[in-house]
Amino acid sequence: MPMGQVMVKNNRSLPCLCVGILVLLLAGCQGPQSALEPSGPAAGEIALLWWVMFYSAVAIFTLVFALLMYAAFRKPEKRRQISPIKFVVVGGLAFPILVLSILLPLGIGVGSGMDRLTPPETLTVHVTAHQWWWEVAYKGGPNDLDFNSANELYIPVGQPVELILESADVIHSFWLPRLAGKRDMIPGMTNRLVIEADEPGIFRGQCAEFCGLAHAKMAFYAVALEPEEFFRWAENQSRPQPASLEDEGARLFAQNGCALCHTVRGHQARGREGPDLTHVGSRKTIGAGLLPTSPENIALWLSRNDKLKPGNRMPDYVHLSQEDRLSIARYLESLE
Repeated sequence: MPMGQVMVKNNRSLPCLCVGILVLLLAGCQGPQSALEPSGPAAGEIALLWWVMFYSAVAIFTLVFALLMYAAFRKPEKRRQISPIKFVVVGGLAFPILVLSILLPLGIGVGSGMDRLTPPETLTVHVTAHQWWWEVAYKGGPNDLDFNSANELYIPVGQPVELILESADVIHSFWLPRLAGKRDMIPGMTNRLVIEADEPGIFRGQCAEFCGLAHAKMAFYAVALEPEEFFRWAENQSRPQPASLEDEGARLFAQNGCALCHTVRGHQARGREGPDLTHVGSRKTIGAGLLPTSPENIALWLSRNDKLKPGNRMPDYVHLSQEDRLSIARYLESLE
């Protein structure tokens, strides 16, 4: 191909490439995990800091670009000569110190606000990261809560909630961008994060530190409810789920070893290796945000979980018939 045609082709491709990059950048400004759509005070401070830094970067870029254009197009005899020493001292030393002296305190203030002190009666939720799911334990608070859940975090609107963050295996990171910033979860260490929601809603979170093969499929949801509705939910979650001996699904659940890894309060299942399933039917998803909760999806998970989430420790129950898997799935979905 002649060189002229190559240059024309490249010139036509460049605008398309620029438009594509711009679309990708704009796509990150909204969505279920957008830090620029805050729904809580901590997230609002982070978004404000982001905009301050963005406009500061735009101003600095504009200044540097203007100087570059001046140097490139101004005739040499009309350029104003600047002393190299002054240029280095002002542009390379004084200006960066001034900018960083303004932005650094803002960043420190925002970071310290995410683990601010809270009153003794504040609801405390212990979140433990596993490969690749989230253990959620409610402790204390005004109603002295004490129960476990998994992969979903319920909080009352307008009230601070203290999260105690730990890891059971490798380094993870708790990230709930519309309510707060990121906090690392390091084995052997305990971190703390205070979150608060300004309005009811469902907010998606994600592990933000590569933690193994299924890292990208380690999500969770935070659900903010009005205080009265939250405490009704909490009261229901604290109740056990007695299993009927006549329930075929409950019998198959125990017979196939599910009770060795999972807990169902009120059932003989008391395992701790996998998520607590006492009220799994009330959760919006299974598999840590992977599939909407339904008997069909639970049965699918039982038969193909290693393909849906590679590397997870749960065995595939392909030896069970489809009807048996559906019986177990219907039993689990009934646990609301």
